[in-house]
Formats: sequence, structure tokens, C-alpha cells
Amino acid sequence: MSAELLHALNMAFAMFWEILWALILGFALSGVVQAVVSKKQITKLLPDDSPRSITIACALGAASSSCSYAAAALARSIFRKGADFTASIAFMLASTNLVVELGIIMAILLGWQFTLAEFAGGPLIVAILVVLFRLFVSRQMVEAARKQSDKGLHGKMEGHAEMDMSIAEGSLMQRVFSAKGWTAISHYFVMDWAAVWKDIAGGLLIAGALAAWVPMPFWNKFFLTQHPLWAKLWGPLVGPLVAIVSFVCSIGNVPLAAVLWNGGSSFGGVIAFIYADLIVIPLLDIYRKYYGLKMSAVLLATMYAAMAGSALIIELVFQGLHLVPAERHARIVEASIRWNYTTVLNIIFLTIAAILVWRFFRTGGRQMLRMMDEMPKNNGRRHAAHAH
Repeated sequence: MSAELLHALNMAFAMFWEILWALILGFALSGVVQAVVSKKQITKLLPDDSPRSITIACALGAASSSCSYAAAALARSIFRKGADFTASIAFMLASTNLVVELGIIMAILLGWQFTLAEFAGGPLIVAILVVLFRLFVSRQMVEAARKQSDKGLHGKMEGHAEMDMSIAEGSLMQRVFSAKGWTAISHYFVMDWAAVWKDIAGGLLIAGALAAWVPMPFWNKFFLTQHPLWAKLWGPLVGPLVAIVSFVCSIGNVPLAAVLWNGGSSFGGVIAFIYADLIVIPLLDIYRKYYGLKMSAVLLATMYAAMAGSALIIELVFQGLHLVPAERHARIVEASIRWNYTTVLNIIFLTIAAILVWRFFRTGGRQMLRMMDEMPKNNGRRHAAHAH
């Protein structure tokens, strides 16, 4: 194995080791929320694009953490069941851009300022998108999209989007700590990992390769670091474009964002890149299948405008508040496992993960995994088996 390849793999492993405990924590918390909130309830709460419905969509999306593909499939699912189109898209945006694990990993690799910017800009994206939809998306376009969605063309993670193992009986604590609750949590935990591991691995490998092989002068020229004013405008515009062609989505784009930040991208450019996980090329093709070519083009244009615009506003506001980090020291380090707080946290959360995985396979997990990417035969609830 060449020294250059080994160097890139070491960088990728180093970033993985830094964020491992945060990934486990985030997916475990997501599993708890999904175990107590049913998808049927979500649909009923999103009847229109009123401020109340959009706010609920964002809150439920943030609680229903998903990979980008599963988020898109779930948005289509609740839209088909009667939820408003705008609210469904807001839910999709929140379920990938306003989730706990994303914020924790950004804080670890990039710094708390990026986490704050992510959660401040997420609702701003949705607000801009709502305005753009009211201006450019007609009722006829929505009806055409609904007819297309009812054809049930296969995207990705269809089975995962339809599975509903939430527990409705008892108080919140009783649902979480019951045998059925533990089973549902374990199933959501493992299936969320199964849904995103390729994106996480891909993002780490690409980030490791870029950090190891691409010289810093290239990034400095690409991000116009010699022209500070132009760099602030250029970053939010080019950030989503880099995301579109990188094919990396979900949490997997955070390590690559760390490379871009160290390479000279503006603060807003990094934020725009992270926002754009829902407009990568494979997802655009899925939108075409779900909603038709015209609506997929509208989604690309409006989401790009909302993401770039939101990132630019966040850049200007954070600059005015002196919250943009002065140094570029994102956590991209050589692979080394030392006895420190990261190792201790990884051991603790790996133990928790092992318990959940054990519960998953003891309660019909293999069958659930096989159904994750299948086209559902009906829209009924799917329950975890053997919840004892």
C-alpha cells in the first residue's frame, strides 16, 4: 500500500474515531423519539403551509432524524397520505439539517460556532423556501406532483420510510422503557445506521483523501481567499455546487466540510455546503421519480436559492456578531488512539450500541433490514417482532 493512500486512510480513521460516540448518541436519541412519535401523527399535524404547520414540520423533522434518502422517501410518504407539499418538504429539510447528531459532530470537527449557525440557518432556509413556493409553485403543479407520487415509483429507503414501530400505549417513560419500546428503539437505531453508513464512510474517505492529497494553495485559489469580500459572496454560491457533485449527503458531508474550512472556504460557504445534502445528484433523480421532472427542477432551484441565501445571511450576521472563528483549525488529525475523553466516551457508547444491536437481532431485526429498501405493498404500520 502506497504511503499516500495510507496517509489518506489514517486521516479518515482519525475523523471517524473523533465522531464515533457522537454518532451513536445521536442515533440512539433519534431512535427514542421515533419510538414514541408515529408517522400517522406527523401526517395529521401538517395539513397546510401555515406558520403553525411549518413550525411543527420543522420540530418533527428535527426529532425524526433520517439519512437524506430516507428523509426524501418519508416526505413523499406523508405527502401521499395527505400532508401539505410545502410542509412535507420543510419536514424533509429539518430531518437532515436540524438533528442532534449533526450538531454534535459539527461542534467536534468544526467548532460550536458552526453548530449554532446550522441551527440558526435551518429555520431560515425553510422560511425562504415557503416564500419561494408561494411565488413559484402553483396548485396545479402540486396536483401534478401528487399524481406522480401516487404512481409509487421506487426511490431509495422506501421500506424504511414506511416502517412505523412507535408505541402509543402508556406514559412517555413507560413507552421508552417498556420491552416494546426498547425493541423499537433498537430497530430504529440499527436501521438508521444501515441507512447512512455508506454516506458516512464515503464522506470520511473523500475528506481523508482531500486533506492528504490536495495542496492548500489549490483551495486558497478556489475559494478566492486573496479577495475577502468576493470570498464571502462566492462561498455560499459555490458551497452547494460542491455538495451536488460530491455525491456525499447526510452526516457524511461534515468531515468534507472540515477540509473545505481548513482550505479557505468562507464561513457561509461551509454552512451552505452542509445544507446542500438534499440536492446531491442521486437525490435529484429521486425527486424526478417522486414528483416529476418539472417539480424536481423547481425543488433544485428553490432549495439552492434558499440554502445559498440563508448561508450568506448567516455569514453576515455572524460576522457582525464576531462569531466567525478567526482560526482555521478543524479537527483533521493523524490516526491515533490515546487514553483521553474521546476514547472513554467511545467505549461507553460502543457498549450501548452493542446492547441495542443485540436487542435488534434478538427481535426480528434481520427481516426488518431486508425490508428497508423494498417498495412497501401497503401503507399500514409495520411493527417490530418479538417485543418481549
